[in-house]
Amino acid sequence: MRHTEWKGTHDQMGLQQGAAMLACGQRILEHIPFEITPERLAYGQACIPVYQKYQPEALEELAGLAAGQQTDVQTLGAVLFSMYAIPPACFCSCFAAASEDGVVFGRNSDFLTALEAWNTNTIYRPRNGWAFMGHTTSFIQMEDGVNQWGLAVGLTSVAPSSPLRPGLNAGMLVRYLLEHCKTVSEALARLEELPLGSSQTLTLADRSGALAVHESNSDRKAVYIPPVDGLHFVCATNRFHLPAMASYDPGPVDDWFAERRYQTMYKALRSPCARADTAFARKLLSGGYGFLCQYDRATGKDTVWSVVYDLRRGEIWRSEGNPRRCGYHADRRFAIDG
Repeated sequence: MRHTEWKGTHDQMGLQQGAAMLACGQRILEHIPFEITPERLAYGQACIPVYQKYQPEALEELAGLAAGQQTDVQTLGAVLFSMYAIPPACFCSCFAAASEDGVVFGRNSDFLTALEAWNTNTIYRPRNGWAFMGHTTSFIQMEDGVNQWGLAVGLTSVAPSSPLRPGLNAGMLVRYLLEHCKTVSEALARLEELPLGSSQTLTLADRSGALAVHESNSDRKAVYIPPVDGLHFVCATNRFHLPAMASYDPGPVDDWFAERRYQTMYKALRSPCARADTAFARKLLSGGYGFLCQYDRATGKDTVWSVVYDLRRGEIWRSEGNPRRCGYHADRRFAIDG
């Protein structure tokens, strides 16, 4: 896993990143795991007005990245903006749990082993926005992260079954919320305002113990907020579970055992052994309560990182690979200080 840190304006951070990668011989467009089709190019162009209105800093960073990479910004934009909106996508598991004793957020990122060298842990300190630490299989967009205020967000992609429309995709939503919001309630309010271009769940937690799962696509949005009664929790994989989203069930698709993973988390979090602490979170994500990361690596699929954010204690624990084999290590480079 690569480890990076960027600060400054968004165009400066993009330029720094693009130039640093180029200096190491890393060209983003040579490592895209899908074909850059005319459909993706057209969709990328159609999304630009949406980003100009709602997330202009993303366009600034994209322009800087393209300059640093000495490549075409339109093609980079087609890759970035079509990610999650047009398959393929990542297959991941998220949960959050809270009690009067603590608040934890956990996520496994399941993806292709052939691209592991590109997985990135990064710290962003934008001049205009909240600082955060995040993880991604891509660039600019984030798949999970926690910001300086103790707001944690993570995505799981869902196979699209709604019309393809211009809008922010799952990874850009995570990035937006980390940079702009302090709490779960603030993030949910922002999500109601944003046009969406992909199908996903977003799992959210903050230091106060507020939790939510936001299920959405280009047609509809639905939210689940658990009742606060002792230990409360949310979890998500690559299927919708809220009644309002039932009509968007993608049907029989290869979702890497999404329902099996969901049931593992749900049952463990309902069990008497469940706790809102890092020991329980790490055991759960490592498959200690049932199937969650036990892939056959020979198929080219695996859990490629796992992360636990302890939002009350300000701790970050990460496994840079499948946690059953690699274990977890504390990362103290970023302060969750509120």
